[in-house]
Amino acid sequence: MKRLLSALTLSLTFTACRGPDSDLPEAYRRLDVPEVLLRSPEARASGRKLFLANCALCHGERGDGHGMRSTGLAKAPASFTDPVWRRNATPRRVFFVIREGVHGTPMPSWKWLSQEEAWDLAAYVLSLGPTPAP
Repeated sequence: MKRLLSALTLSLTFTACRGPDSDLPEAYRRLDVPEVLLRSPEARASGRKLFLANCALCHGERGDGHGMRSTGLAKAPASFTDPVWRRNATPRRVFFVIREGVHGTPMPSWKWLSQEEAWDLAAYVLSLGPTPAP
């Protein structure tokens, strides 16, 4: 019984220590997040231009998931204005999805964007929804 409790405690400890990005590939988990850039009005403005040119068709001009091409997709585009989406979105995860896409969904990878452009786009997307509570 003691051994079972020890194993359970150890398991819970490691599960609780997993961060929100623990399921990302290691290269993305190790990325330095440019916090200053994410708060930059210039980066968000650049990201908005990229969003309107590349993302709004599916995600909608307001990022609410209601773009002109959103109907009929196998999986509905994410609504970046949804508090539940925002609560689960981290800068690394958003950057990862921009760069790699989402397997099994219509969300393509945007590897042709430079790293700076991808972070600008992430800054804009993260600015659309409510700021999550700490």
